[in-house]
Amino acid sequence: MTATAPPFGPTPSMSPMRRPLAAAALLAVFVGTVFGLLLGGAGPASAHAALTGSDPQDGAVVATAPKEVTLTFSEQVAMGDGSVRVLDPSGKRADTGAEPRDLHIASTVKYGVPLHAGLPDGTYTVAWQAVSADSHPVSGAFTFSIGAPSKTTVVVPTDQAGGGLVGTLYGIARYAAYAGFILLAGGAAFVLACWQRGASARPLQHLVVRGWMTLTTATLVMLLLRNPYTGSGKLADIFDLDGLKAVLDTKPGAALVSRLLLLGASALFIAVLFGAYAKREDEREKKDLTFGLAIGGAVIAAGIAGTWALAEHASTGIQPGIAMPVDVLHLLAVATWLGGLAALLVALYRTPDIEVTAVRRFSRIAFGSVLVLTATGLYQSWRQVGSWSALTGTRYGQLLLVKVGLVALLVGVAWISRRWTARLAADTTEALGAGADADTTTSVETEPVTVPGDPARAAQLARQKAAVATATKKRIRDADPDRSGLRRSVLAEVGVSVVLLAVTTVLTSTEPGRTEEEAARASTAASAPTTAEPIAVSLPFDTGGRNGKGTVRMDIDPGRTGANGLHIWIDGPDGQPMDVPEVKLAFTLASKDIGPLPVVPDRLTEGHWTASGVQIPMAGNWKMAVTVRTSDIDQTTVAKNVKIG
Repeated sequence: MTATAPPFGPTPSMSPMRRPLAAAALLAVFVGTVFGLLLGGAGPASAHAALTGSDPQDGAVVATAPKEVTLTFSEQVAMGDGSVRVLDPSGKRADTGAEPRDLHIASTVKYGVPLHAGLPDGTYTVAWQAVSADSHPVSGAFTFSIGAPSKTTVVVPTDQAGGGLVGTLYGIARYAAYAGFILLAGGAAFVLACWQRGASARPLQHLVVRGWMTLTTATLVMLLLRNPYTGSGKLADIFDLDGLKAVLDTKPGAALVSRLLLLGASALFIAVLFGAYAKREDEREKKDLTFGLAIGGAVIAAGIAGTWALAEHASTGIQPGIAMPVDVLHLLAVATWLGGLAALLVALYRTPDIEVTAVRRFSRIAFGSVLVLTATGLYQSWRQVGSWSALTGTRYGQLLLVKVGLVALLVGVAWISRRWTARLAADTTEALGAGADADTTTSVETEPVTVPGDPARAAQLARQKAAVATATKKRIRDADPDRSGLRRSVLAEVGVSVVLLAVTTVLTSTEPGRTEEEAARASTAASAPTTAEPIAVSLPFDTGGRNGKGTVRMDIDPGRTGANGLHIWIDGPDGQPMDVPEVKLAFTLASKDIGPLPVVPDRLTEGHWTASGVQIPMAGNWKMAVTVRTSDIDQTTVAKNVKIG
């Protein structure tokens, strides 16, 4: 065995002082680049759908019953029968039960649900549930009132879609699917690229096969749970064949079915890898088969990774054509690195035959995987966060910070592993150069066992001697402090990787920071008035009778949608307060066919009338019509259009 320069990190010619400095500098550049590019400016992006507006708005009071309720979302959503329910104060359905109408206009995603005619006054509750384009269920509720607010027996739902027992099981299946893919793809890649003799090692075979079984089982569970996960939330609905059929017609359902088909092809790949390939002796034939398996395995692994990219965050928002192949590369790099770590750990603990060269080959591949992870992770973070406030003020951003910290920790532990690998390689080279017995680094030879006339006994003794030889070889290797140090550091890497995988899985089901901030801004803009300046109006009037001339002065404060205060002053021709028998006011929004909404103010003092809680249901150009009566038979109405809200 010959030694070469350590492939992942500083070369052996580096001094001990320069090695940690180089690693620290690399880590600093990595973290700095992450945060520098992560927080650069970008156009809007979204992933989880969020409700950005409604008509009527949340908390609005409308004068007459609307013909329909409309909902506006930040991105495309899937809706079906019962996705939107409008309930009257007694809890009965106020909508017709029809499937929501698609009211898209350009890039605006809007749906409407028709209401029954002649709805009585009171407070109505709108409960909605949909599936966003990234496959995650979203839900919410709000209220509006007709005429005036009233008591309601409806309890606004607080549970989010995709929760409860079904949501928990679906989340576990998602985590298991990622873990299974990592073990399957990473373990197979480790055998083909790093340690081809490991194809005949039982522990590695078990690792890859268990990864395949875990991914297959998790995918089947997710397919069965998909209908209750995005719908009723009841576990019993996994047996609903109509619901399962509906799931198969969706993008996530098609992705899960495609994954199962690819797993069928991967079963054949595993059979060849651990069957014909492991038994092949001819080096030329084995080289050709290695190339074929590498190409076929890469295509299958990319296809399986693509089933996530097709149905989750990468498939929606800005630049999906770039984001999906980037996501595939990201998943493949994760599987190669973390799955290879798991395979290396199994090989170090369970097989005594792994060579130092195999460890060093994996070190090279792991370094390339980290580079790919860095580049693709930066791009994905840019799409999903994009600002300091989203990074520190949203759950997605905070989880991303944890993930970056774990990656930095993993790189640090990997650097320690590379140092142990370099020391192990140097010790092996010195031993070979000094003419050391090759049995200490390769195998322990055993003499053949013969028992004349008793072949069964001979076979038994041969197995016993082989077991003793293997145990001796393992004991020799375990006594090597460098190999033990490498095993401990790789074990630490795998431990950090498990936590990293858990955080990554949670990230995939968390609303991205950019989308959360956009939804919050849209909600604030929808509920906040466009102006809070009081509105002042002055109108001359003439009822035609004696002392019938004067001026009406009106102040509306704060001059916005919702509740307002109203003051009316009646001045005579001389500018002094003028007492009149009656003053009335009405608001009309002709563009929305709302009104007239009557307001009857109370007389406060001579020439001064007031009203509180004057409801303006929505923003627009409102016509204010004031009726002034100066005698039993003399009155007039004057009007002016003003912009409110």
